[in-house]
Amino acid sequence: MIVRILYFASLKDRAVASEETIEVPETCDVAGLWAIVQERHPRLREVTTRPLAACDMTYAAWDRPLGGVLEVAFLPPVSGG
Repeated sequence: MIVRILYFASLKDRAVASEETIEVPETCDVAGLWAIVQERHPRLREVTTRPLAACDMTYAAWDRPLGGVLEVAFLPPVSGG
């Protein structure tokens, strides 16, 4: 299946892209997709805290299956004061 991936903030800098479209297995979940993009963009392996993920503009758990998902966004964790 084809999935559009969006990268935000520091993840965009590490991936050297704001978005890309890739083909992933039908059985892929969010965690599996993150592993795939880390292979494609080795600098993402430097990220020590899992980013937030959103599937079709809704926050998603890492074990969420991607079946039927068109777009996944990865956002770095934010901190506030």
